[in-house]
Amino acid sequence: MDVQFIVSTAIILATFALYIGIAVYNKAKATSDFYVAGRGVPPVFNGMAIGADWMSAASFIGLAGTVMILGYDGLAYIMGWTGGYLLLTFLLAPQLRKYGRYTVPEFIGDRYNSHTARVIAALCTIIISFTYSIGQLSGSGVVIGRLFEIDAKVGTLIGVVLIAFYSAFGGMKGITWTQVAQYIVLIIAYLIPIIFMSLQITGNPAPWISYGELVGKIGELDRELGVSEYFAPFTNGTKWQFLALMFTLMAGTAGLPHVIVRFYTVSTMKAARWSGAWALLFIGLLYLSAPAYAAFSRFILMTKVAGSKISELPAWTASWVDTGKLQVADANADGILQWKEIVISNDIVVMATPEIANLGVFVIGLVAAGAMAAALSTAGGLMIAISSSFAHDIYYRVFKPNATEKNRLAVARWTIVIATLAAGLVALNPPGVITQIVAWAFALASGTFFPALILGVWWKRSNAQGVIAGLLVGLGVTLTYIFMARAGVNVFGIIDTGAGVFGAAAGFIANIVVSLMTKAPDQKYQDEVTNLRYPEQMTFKNGDVWVDDDVNFKA
Repeated sequence: MDVQFIVSTAIILATFALYIGIAVYNKAKATSDFYVAGRGVPPVFNGMAIGADWMSAASFIGLAGTVMILGYDGLAYIMGWTGGYLLLTFLLAPQLRKYGRYTVPEFIGDRYNSHTARVIAALCTIIISFTYSIGQLSGSGVVIGRLFEIDAKVGTLIGVVLIAFYSAFGGMKGITWTQVAQYIVLIIAYLIPIIFMSLQITGNPAPWISYGELVGKIGELDRELGVSEYFAPFTNGTKWQFLALMFTLMAGTAGLPHVIVRFYTVSTMKAARWSGAWALLFIGLLYLSAPAYAAFSRFILMTKVAGSKISELPAWTASWVDTGKLQVADANADGILQWKEIVISNDIVVMATPEIANLGVFVIGLVAAGAMAAALSTAGGLMIAISSSFAHDIYYRVFKPNATEKNRLAVARWTIVIATLAAGLVALNPPGVITQIVAWAFALASGTFFPALILGVWWKRSNAQGVIAGLLVGLGVTLTYIFMARAGVNVFGIIDTGAGVFGAAAGFIANIVVSLMTKAPDQKYQDEVTNLRYPEQMTFKNGDVWVDDDVNFKA
């Protein structure tokens, strides 16, 4: 039996045992445990959990590959995702935590005093999270498919079973502590290969500094091979697409329901802010490393694989060809593999690089475990978001307010199982690469929740009719543009991944116009919005005093 297979399997099984053990130990016994982990997670650990929730298979598996293939244009992903996190931390997270609800749809329903708005927001959450989860399950299929040298589709089905089990069992409490472990696994797995590659190629163990040396060399190789230069801007798309994609990812980040709910698991507004600060540090470790990963991977492929005889290709190529994610064909029949004859999926670059760089079986196994941790952690958070939207916001808050806690938990768990199976079926034949599918989820979030939450927190005149119009128009415009762009119709060269810029604009305009054309919210709700901006009790003009007991603040 292959040594690499044994080592990789042993590492992955050990991490799976750890995750399942944590989920079992922290089994959710009450609804507050299931939805918000009992609101008792310390900020530094919540920051790790947010990092794991955030750094999905798209970040771990797809990001470096996207930057490697797109070059400069791939930086829109890094800038958009990181910048959006700042928007979320400063403009929304503390205020939403102060409101003291379980989910984003619950905030929208109570802030606007509308069951209709709550149900629409819950449906938007399900659509966004379902789209995002397709990318995660597709990512788990890539990892498992390579590990067992089977088709990635079979690997996806195995991932579905794992995710459905531990998400349904532990709820948010189990997932939070599982995600802390998954963050540690994935960041170690991401950093070790690039540190070794940096030592191999430059002799410097700090890849964030040393990869600059490769910039000139890669440019020279590009010119020799006659391909577009790696660091030349806007060679794979227009300037407008770059800006639209960056905005879509920023606004989408600030509106992602499964990330926002992580800020509900801490005890106070202050803890929510500190969670954001810690998370930014933990996320930055991976995002600052992705361009280095991309540069080293591209350099090794161009110098050690391209130009090789077809008959003497390294053994790893055969393994990846079996997964369907790599194609090597001698198109000009000269017996030599040219750079242009390598068709490599964005989704396998990180997974394949330890083999390409010959870093040893332990590192290969560690990266496989890290990739699975990234896919599982985000998929778990997404399934909780789908579950809470249906079981809490629709089933309990709208249709059956007298449901017992046991009944609500049962509905929540079955929702997770069904949603995971449905997303897995779609992921068997994914409609795009992982980063593309995830970008669609961000586009949908930026067209729906970004305007609804920004106006809900910062504009007290926004009302129920306005938010309903904004959600529906934003969702409709975003979906329409994605389908139009996929069919070849676009504006200023903006393709499907930048659709959020149109959805967000439409959502803001619809919300503002309809709110101004209809009756203003009751003074009570306007006062609640004003209070969200202050971490203390407030006295209003009519003499009423608002004290937010839930967050334990003193005047």
